[in-house]
Amino acid sequence: MRTLLLALLLVPLSMFSQNNISVHVHNVLSNKGDVNVAVYNSDATFLSLDGAFKVGTKVAHEGIVQLMIEDLPSGEYALAVFHDENGNGKLDTNWLGIPKEKVAFSNAKMKTFGPPKYRECAFKMSSNYEIHIDL
Repeated sequence: MRTLLLALLLVPLSMFSQNNISVHVHNVLSNKGDVNVAVYNSDATFLSLDGAFKVGTKVAHEGIVQLMIEDLPSGEYALAVFHDENGNGKLDTNWLGIPKEKVAFSNAKMKTFGPPKYRECAFKMSSNYEIHIDL
């Protein structure tokens, strides 16, 4: 009876287990600034300034930068990454809105006329997840 009660108590807790995403950003070209990762969980908020579900930042160094995004529930996510070389905390763009700093996405590439859509970048996660993204 005690085992059954314990199992009933633990099952709901496992449904809300939190997961981590290990993000490996490849082709960082300099030691300047930071590498930023934004995690989005919906099409409606994708790439909006205040729409990120979680964010992570790590000091840049040439080569591969690894970040850990922690405590994410199971679900669907899309990542946007940029190398903030001047360390001003934002993605710098030219007068047309084209990024001056390196940008990358999970599962998709920048298009000729703008960024990819949420659906093109999205992936499902139900346990700890590792992803490699090329800048």
